[in-house]
Amino acid sequence: MQIEILTKEELLNLKSELIEEIKQAIRKDETVTNKQFLRSSEVRNLLKISSGTLQNLRIKGILPYEKIGGIFYYAHADIVQLLGEIGNS
Repeated sequence: MQIEILTKEELLNLKSELIEEIKQAIRKDETVTNKQFLRSSEVRNLLKISSGTLQNLRIKGILPYEKIGGIFYYAHADIVQLLGEIGNS
C-alpha cells in the first residue's frame, strides 16, 4: 500500500470540487428541486450520500427534518442553505 500525503491546499481544492459537483447535481435534477419538501431517498440521491450519513446529519442537528407518519421530510431550502454553509467554510 502506497501512502500519499496531501497538503491543506489540496484538501481545500477537493472540498470545493465536491461542493460544486453537489450543487450541479441539484440543478440538474429539476423534478426534485421543484419540490418544497423531499423524502429521505430523494435527499440521498440528490446529495449522493448513504442512509447512514443522512441519519448522522439528522442526529447531529445539521439538517432539519420533520417526521410524519414514520417518513422523514426535509425542506429543499434547508438543503440549499446547508450547501451554502459548507461552501463558505
